[in-house]
Amino acid sequence: DALVGYHSLLEEMRYRLGKKEKPMLSDDDYQELNWKLEQALRESREIEIRYYVDGYIRFTFGSVKKVDYQKKCIVLSTSEALKAEDIIEIRFV
Repeated sequence: DALVGYHSLLEEMRYRLGKKEKPMLSDDDYQELNWKLEQALRESREIEIRYYVDGYIRFTFGSVKKVDYQKKCIVLSTSEALKAEDIIEIRFV
């Protein structure tokens, strides 16, 4: 029973040590993201999105269902909403 608390402490330490800073994007990178987003929305293309959240880079797939300019987020066909500021890369599948 004493090792149960130790195991959760180790998991927490691994999680914190694995965190990285958010990658900085240039103006050209933002223009490319906007262009790909417009293409994906216009042509209903399937995309892979890399995004940054809580120190980690995550991946998701789907087609763009809606772009909410007021909330600055993108809603995918999987009903997943991503903040535009967290998106690092968009690839066509």
